[in-house]
Amino acid sequence: MMLNRREALAGLAATGSLPLLSNAAFATPATAEAETKALLESSAEHLLQFGPERATSLGVDTGARAAMRSRLSDRSAGGQQRFAQAIAADLKRAESLDAAALSFPTRTSVDVLKSAFRTALQGFAFPYGDVAVGDYRNTPYVVIQNVGAYIDTPQFLDTDHPVDNSADAEAYLARLAQYPAQLDGELGRLRSARAHGLVPPSFLLDKALTQLGIALKGAQSGGNLVESLTRRTTAKNIAGDWDARSRRIVTGEVAPALQRQIAELQAERAVATDIAGMWSRPQGEEYYRWALKASTTTNLTPDEVHAMGLEQLKDLHRRMDPILKSLGYTSGTIGARMQALAKDPRYKFSEGDKGRAEIVAYIQHWLATYRGLLPRAFNTHAPSDLEVKRIPPEAELGAPAAYGDGGSIDGKIPGKFWINLRATDLHSKYSLPDLAAHEAIPGHVLQGGYANKLPLIRTILAFNAYSEGWALYAEQLVDELGVYDDFPVGRLGYLQSIAFRCCRLVVDSGIHAKRWTRQQGVDFFVNVNGSNPLEVASEVDRYCSWPGQACGYQVGHSTIDRLRDKARTALGSKYDLKAFDNAVVDGGNVPMDVLASNIDDYIARTKAE
Repeated sequence: MMLNRREALAGLAATGSLPLLSNAAFATPATAEAETKALLESSAEHLLQFGPERATSLGVDTGARAAMRSRLSDRSAGGQQRFAQAIAADLKRAESLDAAALSFPTRTSVDVLKSAFRTALQGFAFPYGDVAVGDYRNTPYVVIQNVGAYIDTPQFLDTDHPVDNSADAEAYLARLAQYPAQLDGELGRLRSARAHGLVPPSFLLDKALTQLGIALKGAQSGGNLVESLTRRTTAKNIAGDWDARSRRIVTGEVAPALQRQIAELQAERAVATDIAGMWSRPQGEEYYRWALKASTTTNLTPDEVHAMGLEQLKDLHRRMDPILKSLGYTSGTIGARMQALAKDPRYKFSEGDKGRAEIVAYIQHWLATYRGLLPRAFNTHAPSDLEVKRIPPEAELGAPAAYGDGGSIDGKIPGKFWINLRATDLHSKYSLPDLAAHEAIPGHVLQGGYANKLPLIRTILAFNAYSEGWALYAEQLVDELGVYDDFPVGRLGYLQSIAFRCCRLVVDSGIHAKRWTRQQGVDFFVNVNGSNPLEVASEVDRYCSWPGQACGYQVGHSTIDRLRDKARTALGSKYDLKAFDNAVVDGGNVPMDVLASNIDDYIARTKAE
């Protein structure tokens, strides 16, 4: 597989699978601009062709793209190879452009494309794993506790695939019929990776097998895959034998495909160890360096990332100390005092479904507060419609505490704040306000609304350091705007959140480069930062399956803060918070070097006013 991938990519340098633009076409700036925009549009179309689910989630699977609504992405080795070939061809076209002839926004889009595609092609050269092209989830493991079609496809079909008429229902069935082949495509890559010596750690396999078991049990009776279609067709009075048709596919084809994946993971479990780090895997050190680059869009080394986390953590703990003392927690380390605070009944939710309802209501209260702050933080506002939804129970065990997304371009699919409610002790009344700011407003959901106003290629291509850096900056922003002035324990929750991301720098690099065990990673969070053990166990497992991803957060956040300081110094009395915030989000989701260029452009324009 590795040889085939590299041969395919090398061949593209000579042939290209897509037509190149003629250099002669760039006779004038206007021509260059028009042809470059055409290149960007065609590149976006190629990304959607290889990820038709994304076309549906963005609400653009209509008109000439209508056929995409009936398709699932090909997760086989061949599908990955073809995707890499298309990326290489589009990159070759982009690199032939005369960037000097382009407007600043168009040149920025080209820089974004080149950065994303160059990094992706480096990832495709490894003989294993999934490569995020316009996404955040680079992983060496094709199926594990938080990766795989068994998680992604049922959730996508239930939440993003529309069922408004019989054509939509037929498209749902068409996708459902492709789901077993999608699972088997992954199965072939699992077997290939095992042949190369890549086996996940045992504790991740245990979680994945538990979750696949839940998925299989549901599929054997039809489960949510059937219920989602029948419920929605009934609600819309769409005539058809949807229950029986979907049930035949799910029980007769999906369930056996899930069983085949379970059998493979059981075979892997028989030879797995509890060693967590990529350092122990084939080409593991090389892979981790690439994963860090992909997730941070920088060239920081594992040692530099580790040191950055330790240094910033000390500063944050100095800020947390006086707040803890004001709340009566005066002795012990920051970690010990935060653990004691977590047991304080004043900040706990009830157990069970009563507590789950309390959590959702509490989130809605804080979201309303944050919406009221937006005019003080931005000159122009993006849509911020969103739903608060529970992470499906079959995915909760391997999922983080929460995550968010920005919804569709046309607004028909709202943004979502996904909350993990497997146990109400995962959340506290001092941590949830900050979590809402991060995942929803003014964090991921709001930033996604701004991204949806950009050209399609820019809506698709995203960078982990920017996305997560913005979400952490959003946490900082609501604190700076005073929401915790009368709620000091809320500010403590915010500071612990940022400290948590500094711990991620330490733990992720510790596990994958410094040979830490999983338990060392958990202990660092609990003992040094006082983090919730329930949340931390899943967090550390996530770092084991998504090497480097957790490092993008604080690297991106620190970059945004550094650029804000630069703008404030350069502009003096002309500096305006709202203008700076808009410069960051209006410039789109970009790698860190492109973000710096965007802020330089903002500074120059403001000086000239």
